[in-house]
Amino acid sequence: MNVLNSFSLADKTVLVTGASSGIGAHLARVASSAGARVVLAARRVERLQQLEEEIRQADGNALAVVLDVTDRNSVEAAFDAAEAAFGVVDVVLNNAGIGHSQGVLDISEADWQAMLSTNLDGVWRVAQCAAQRLVKAKRPGSIINIASILGLRVGAGLSHYCAAKAGVVQLSKSLAMELARYQIRVNAIAPGYFKTEMNDAYFDSETGLAYIRNVVPMRRLGSLQELEGPFLLLASEAGAFMTGAVLAVDGGHLVGSL
Repeated sequence: MNVLNSFSLADKTVLVTGASSGIGAHLARVASSAGARVVLAARRVERLQQLEEEIRQADGNALAVVLDVTDRNSVEAAFDAAEAAFGVVDVVLNNAGIGHSQGVLDISEADWQAMLSTNLDGVWRVAQCAAQRLVKAKRPGSIINIASILGLRVGAGLSHYCAAKAGVVQLSKSLAMELARYQIRVNAIAPGYFKTEMNDAYFDSETGLAYIRNVVPMRRLGSLQELEGPFLLLASEAGAFMTGAVLAVDGGHLVGSL
């Protein structure tokens, strides 16, 4: 068999959270190109509908659903809609997240809780819902959580974000251990710095440009295309014996010299 065929997502249903922009929108397009039926999930429904139309115009199958990862009822409703349209979700890309810089002395209780509610609790909530339905249907599956290199290393002014993403790393490993018996794989991707709507102002600034030159060993930001291979590996049969892995895609940031 041609090894490239093992990267196919034909006959799979893939649900992407945070699909309205950035990494989520890009990898939703990739999943469709690989043959998947794609469920586009986020809070900004207008953007989802635009992406849904784009995928359909390219002869793909897509469904836009409103999903707030901080709300259990919203998560369940999104999975219900996905199942009604395409059947049980086979692959989840747990990508929804927020991020902002704030010194530890200035973080309020509300800011701390908002960060963890979206970036950690939301990942757990979506993963649990997906796993419960896969187990009930007696189907294998793949859950891919978007962590961060800041879950493996720290950055100034980001204690709440680092704590949440470190939680995602350990959550992914723990879920992998418990769900392996059901043939449900759980892995994480830990991106380094990729230019998205969340950080473009910073990386266009002199401070941001200096950071890239001085801290990232490859001296550049990643392009979203460079996440496609890791995503397809973990989503498809190409990664069938991988679970509990955390793939850093960071231009060597984690091995940069102190």
